[in-house]
Amino acid sequence: MRLVLRLLGLLLMLTAVLLAMSRAPDRSVESLVANWAPPPSDFVDLGGQLVHLRDEGPRSQVPLVLLHGTSSSLHTWEGWVRSIAPGRRVITLDLPGFGLTGPWAGRYAGQRYDGETLARFVLELLDRLGVQRFAVGGNSLGGEVAWRLAAMAPQRVERLILVDASGTVFSSGGMPLAWQFARVPGLGRAFEWVLPRTAVSQGVASAYGDPSRVTAELVDRYFELTLREGNRRALVERLRSARSGEDADRISTLRLPTLILWGGRDTIIPPSAGEDFARRIPGSRLVVFPALGHVPHEEDPAQTVAPVLEFLGLG
Repeated sequence: MRLVLRLLGLLLMLTAVLLAMSRAPDRSVESLVANWAPPPSDFVDLGGQLVHLRDEGPRSQVPLVLLHGTSSSLHTWEGWVRSIAPGRRVITLDLPGFGLTGPWAGRYAGQRYDGETLARFVLELLDRLGVQRFAVGGNSLGGEVAWRLAAMAPQRVERLILVDASGTVFSSGGMPLAWQFARVPGLGRAFEWVLPRTAVSQGVASAYGDPSRVTAELVDRYFELTLREGNRRALVERLRSARSGEDADRISTLRLPTLILWGGRDTIIPPSAGEDFARRIPGSRLVVFPALGHVPHEEDPAQTVAPVLEFLGLG
């Protein structure tokens, strides 16, 4: 019994040491701006919610709005923007709860981090920017926000691009460990002050078809922006409130040119979900990249942007 108690004590001490080593306090927006918001980044105050965005390309064109997924930021689209912006206006932004935009604030405080609420917010932001007609694309959660925008305001959305989008019923076999941890009741508060960088690295690697493509600089970006004050609490709320397939019947009402891109090695939202989207949206085109994962646009921008340029008439 003494040996068992001694071993238990050592285990508790080791756990305490590991937790102390993994402690990661929130970081202020000001401390992150220099690294992650250089020009052409801008900030717009929308009803007390400060939104980090980039607006690039010729202003005469109907813009393409690109929306990132859970735990990501506008930086995920940088490869695509370099190819698209010379010929078309591109607007990227950090959705509330993520990146430098951070959690709901001002008159939006207390809102849910669900696709419908985020879609209404994006429409309000576009109104503020004077954008009435636009094309929209999104990855994962951003893909869900994109198709909800198309369903919510069909007269305003010209084209739709879905990249490993959420919104249909699917079974995930590769949920990042950090997300699983954050969803456990009672552990969410610990997630707000403990975040091992290795957990972030594992999460990013699980989103790639080829983990060798994940660089230290890429992990730094995800890690530091997750630490933006309030983002971890928002992520916990997002993950706990997510409902697979909620309002999926609305996808079948879409009647607009739609391009669906999917990573063949996506274990977070499997390729079968992409096939489901293609069945539901008449006339849509599905392109699968066999070697890529959940964020194919980020993993291989050059390969994945080619069908997008053709779809937008820029090829």
